Amino acid sequence: MLWNAFLLALREIRRNVLRSFLTILGIVIGVAAVITMVTIGGGATAQVTQQIASLGTNLLIVRPGQHLGMGQRGAASPFRQEDVTAIAREIPAVAAVAPSASQSVTTIFGNANWSTSANGVDNRYFTVRNWTIEEGRMFSDGELRAGQAVCVLGATVRKELFGGQSPLGSKIRLGKMSCQVIGLLAAKGQSTMGRDQDDLILVPLRTFQRRIAGKQDISLIQISIRDGIDTNKAQKDIELLLRERRHISVGENDDFQVRDMKEIAQMLTGTTRILTSLLGAVAAVSLLVGGIGIMNIMLVSVTERTREIGIRLAIGALEREVLLQFLVEAVVLSSFGGVVGILLAIVSSLGLSALLNVPFILNPGIIILAFFFSAAVGVIFGFFPARKAAQLDPIEALRHE
Repeated sequence: MLWNAFLLALREIRRNVLRSFLTILGIVIGVAAVITMVTIGGGATAQVTQQIASLGTNLLIVRPGQHLGMGQRGAASPFRQEDVTAIAREIPAVAAVAPSASQSVTTIFGNANWSTSANGVDNRYFTVRNWTIEEGRMFSDGELRAGQAVCVLGATVRKELFGGQSPLGSKIRLGKMSCQVIGLLAAKGQSTMGRDQDDLILVPLRTFQRRIAGKQDISLIQISIRDGIDTNKAQKDIELLLRERRHISVGENDDFQVRDMKEIAQMLTGTTRILTSLLGAVAAVSLLVGGIGIMNIMLVSVTERTREIGIRLAIGALEREVLLQFLVEAVVLSSFGGVVGILLAIVSSLGLSALLNVPFILNPGIIILAFFFSAAVGVIFGFFPARKAAQLDPIEALRHE
């Protein structure tokens, strides 16, 4: 009986192909929109997580000054090398401490010039920030101690100054200082906030302090915490140590801030998930609209086929068989719309992922859920027309023209 109802449903759909297509259009758009939004949202979340991880593992960032909101900080005295040494010595959870200072400079090589950020660092910076050397080498101990004029270039600076040629061994002008290129960083791309992570030059910290900044200040301390250690506990220990070293009394606010990158990652991924859910919910409204369209067309179909229904009832068809026939037809329509919507969603998700430069991560769960939801729409919105058809009076139906 179910198979016969299925065959009858296919016959009616083939009989009115254009009308059937227009009927399921709402389902197609709804299913495609939901799957596409969730897929793109999942890719964006994965990209945020990946970009946060590229900044460093178990990373704490310490800056001088109070956070005033909107990216602004109150003035405070910078850190000193002694603060870095104290953190490395007195906080057991610390795996590496990387002090740094930065300043905008104009770099020149031949006829090319480029404005970028010069960063004074030591070799711990490469470990803490998960930087790898693509070509060349890191700084030697002698270069770090003596403050020699050597540098490591980011991928963007290399491209702007040297194009496709290798810069290793070449000398570039960094502000008023001439330095030799000894290494090239592997590209990381843009950060979550849209900043180009490859637009930088690294020089030994002592070189930066003596020949670029002209002072011994350290404007940023980046700290990598050992695996398995609670970063919240390490953060509190660092805050207590720095309050003591900076002579901050009980009750006074910190004149520095310690940020845990895990908290930032959780905040950003949580935001993308909420936005994905909201967009998916908005897209799901199309399924409701599609269901109403199916109910409308099925009611029209019942009216058009009233005489056919009357003949079936007159020759002995049961009410439940007529009910099943129209219900199956509605479910077949909505399910077919779900399949077309899934195919459309996969194609559109691939295109949007490439256009927005986010990973394509297809979630099988949302595909299955969207398909069964589309079938459920057929059951829910097809029941009323099917019930109306099943309850027709055979005599009145046969009189219908």
